Amino acid sequence: MDFILNGRKTQLPEGDPQTTLLDWLRAEGLTGSKEGCAEGECGACTVLLVRPRTAEKKTLSQYVPMNSCLLMLPMLAGQEVFTVEALATTAGMCEVQRAIAEGGGSQCGYCTPGFVMSLFAEQYRPGRVGPCDPHSMGGNLCRCTGYRPIQDAALSIGPAPDDAFRARLDQPAPTAIPFASKRFHRPGTLAECFQLMAANPGARYVAGATDVAVESNLRDLRWPLLISTEALVELQVFTETTGQIEIGAGLSLSEIESPWLTAPRAFKEWFPLFASPLVRNRATLGGNLATGSPIGDAAPLLLAFDASLTIAGPSGRRQVKLSDFFLAYRKTLLAPGQLIVSITIPKPFPQLARFFKVAKRQLDDISTVAACFALACNAAGQIERAGIAYGGVAATPVRVTAAEQWLVGKQWNQKSMEQAQTIVATALKPLDDHRGSAAYRLAMTQSLLAKFWHEQSEATA
Repeated sequence: MDFILNGRKTQLPEGDPQTTLLDWLRAEGLTGSKEGCAEGECGACTVLLVRPRTAEKKTLSQYVPMNSCLLMLPMLAGQEVFTVEALATTAGMCEVQRAIAEGGGSQCGYCTPGFVMSLFAEQYRPGRVGPCDPHSMGGNLCRCTGYRPIQDAALSIGPAPDDAFRARLDQPAPTAIPFASKRFHRPGTLAECFQLMAANPGARYVAGATDVAVESNLRDLRWPLLISTEALVELQVFTETTGQIEIGAGLSLSEIESPWLTAPRAFKEWFPLFASPLVRNRATLGGNLATGSPIGDAAPLLLAFDASLTIAGPSGRRQVKLSDFFLAYRKTLLAPGQLIVSITIPKPFPQLARFFKVAKRQLDDISTVAACFALACNAAGQIERAGIAYGGVAATPVRVTAAEQWLVGKQWNQKSMEQAQTIVATALKPLDDHRGSAAYRLAMTQSLLAKFWHEQSEATA
């Protein structure tokens, strides 16, 4: 199993396929990558993968920062990786390293390599204009330095120099090709996936591994076979017509956000609130839904937009409404061996739509309550279609159809909003846990609906 590490072809050993890149790097002496959490939360283990990008109808490259604690070794077969050790040369530190060091952006230094990698990718980001974006380091946490000098370092960095790293971006990047090793397969077709799943009871599909790797690292779960979906072209589609948009379930959140320039406002609000840049570079839309998590942020957004799923299995494909997909806590319509191929969102999109997230931190946090509201109105201002969906208030993501149906035919005003609030309060029985009480969650569901109305009212005043 070969991959390119810091410019050199490297062979990975045949061992436990659930060994992370982070653990292997450190065992090999590349200790710049640090373990702070083993769940993609802190960014101390950040590395860069060379990933494809399209420019002027050419397939070129970009540096994409990712958490090495969430990358299992076989996932790197045929890929290209850079660690922090590759950035300095005989001439000294690279500009990013120097800016952070000289600007006082490091104290204990434990997290510093991760910040360097994220900021290095930002410096070399194709098409960047102006200063580096400090939010590019949104997945990196510092426990002692404070963020001001790190931000100042980011804002001081100039354009990418004309060096070997810059030249690499003008060449094609590796793509995920079929690959097989002991207890890890990356098949090239759906039929192979289903055959492998049928022949290996207990096997597990894996895409971005932002959930699977956490279960492996922190809960010590082991599977007889991991079946990667990264080489399935059917899961990589992104097509838009006048009637719908279809998004491949295997696309990472970043791969959806970048090309979707015409995305509705609610989606543009949702992307930066989903975990962190490092996680969005790995997490897939299909994976977020397939977990069946009641606090997965994708579900309420897509429910409000009346999305459907294409599900494939040994007996063929079928399309189901997302509103019918969640059955119980962490239980979905997916039968053994089945997977989500794509997500379809009908058009035209609702004219009025917002996504809200209530959490203890503004960014990079788990939702206490997430909500999306979407209204399509006719020329007379009457509501023709309504979507009201919540996450974090029940065992599954929920769509409040009673309130949606009541709103149809009404004007969107304070009176109709307050009646919808009453219906929401009657329909929902929020859960009660350490993130928030049932009473708090119920108050938030109504408060967010009122916030949606007030924002729309002020916008049209």
